[in-house]
Amino acid sequence: MADSADLPNIAPGALGALDTAALSAPDDPGHPPRILLLYGSLREQSYSRMVAEEGARVLRALGCETRFFDPHGLPQVDDHGVDADHDKVAELRELALWSEGMVWSSPERHGAMTGLMKTQIDWLPLAPIGGIRPTQGKTLALCQVSGGSQSFNAVNQMRILGRWMRMVTIPNQSSVPKAWGEFDKGRMKPSPLYNRVVDVMEELARFTWMVRGRKEMLVDRYSERVESLDAVHTRVNS
Repeated sequence: MADSADLPNIAPGALGALDTAALSAPDDPGHPPRILLLYGSLREQSYSRMVAEEGARVLRALGCETRFFDPHGLPQVDDHGVDADHDKVAELRELALWSEGMVWSSPERHGAMTGLMKTQIDWLPLAPIGGIRPTQGKTLALCQVSGGSQSFNAVNQMRILGRWMRMVTIPNQSSVPKAWGEFDKGRMKPSPLYNRVVDVMEELARFTWMVRGRKEMLVDRYSERVESLDAVHTRVNS
């Protein structure tokens, strides 16, 4: 059984331990799956952060290791004089390199993800850092919160970004409407919306186990192999 001591809304016996032997690759590294959670609001009462925190509790119950990035102080991309050496940018990129999967949780504002959410994603390059791509081949789960009726604009936009960043974005997703009514003292109330958050995190944990030991095979691209061969030929024949 999964450890659900910090999950009072989980039905007894309903959240089972993952069959990691069936899910993992033969050369799986064996450590707990490493999940980075990003949220898109700086408000003290940030519902996108609270959804991510609920998700992290589920992930930990399923045997994952979770870390959060606090976006306070993260500069704008292309701000004058700001580069990857900035403390917050370096912290975000180090966490991305550490991770094997991610959760992106954003409010929907003016029919879209927040600028803060997009800024975090924009600071994660597709190009390698120290020979490692920070996003390619890693798993991704998407969540959004809304102040009004249910919408899927933010998760749909983030799904496009996840695909662009060459991430394995899981099929399930969470959208929490009227989020102000779904929490009590920082914890999500029991509801079908809470159950969907659990669904998403359970699916993310499974996909992360399946993908991480097979990532190099899954993201191997013909076009990049050809480009690499051309580079070798150019170097040898020059």
